Amino acid sequence: MFLALVLASCAPAAVRLSGTELGGGDAPDFTLADGITGEAVTLSSLRGNVVAMAFLYTRCPDVCPLTAAQFRAAQTQLGSDAARVRFVAVSVDPEGDTPAAVKAFSAAHDLKENWRYLVGPRAALAAVWSAYGVGAFAGPTGTSVSHNDAIYLIDRQGREREIVHSDVALKDLVADVRSLLGGR
Repeated sequence: MFLALVLASCAPAAVRLSGTELGGGDAPDFTLADGITGEAVTLSSLRGNVVAMAFLYTRCPDVCPLTAAQFRAAQTQLGSDAARVRFVAVSVDPEGDTPAAVKAFSAAHDLKENWRYLVGPRAALAAVWSAYGVGAFAGPTGTSVSHNDAIYLIDRQGREREIVHSDVALKDLVADVRSLLGGR
């Protein structure tokens, strides 16, 4: 009995993440194109790294630039740990997120290292949106998109661990990513 108590006290405590914790099931896999390189990217190919994945569009006037700024600030705060994190945007605007627009958005937010902005035809993107519970609807002007403000954190084994939003405190986002890097 004493040995069991000693072993239990030495086990790492379960980490409480700051956002809404998800069940830890496998993140739905998909294949889309990198909007900068044109290379096909599967979510499963990013395993071994923590993935911070958001749903954005380049013409967004409000939430998407905030999320991009959070990703850039997190990269800076993570320092050398950022090399083990992949920051991913999945387009919610297949018509507007052209390669030129994706390159300009990425450059404007200084996102280049460990960064993927994934695009594809509407049907392929809609399947990803559905798998992650993201609604994306064209606005009345045709240049805006209404969509969920969701940032998914996926652990190194490819499991959905948490959902947060663009207003997450930077310290919490960084702490959660570091916790997942530690394998907890």
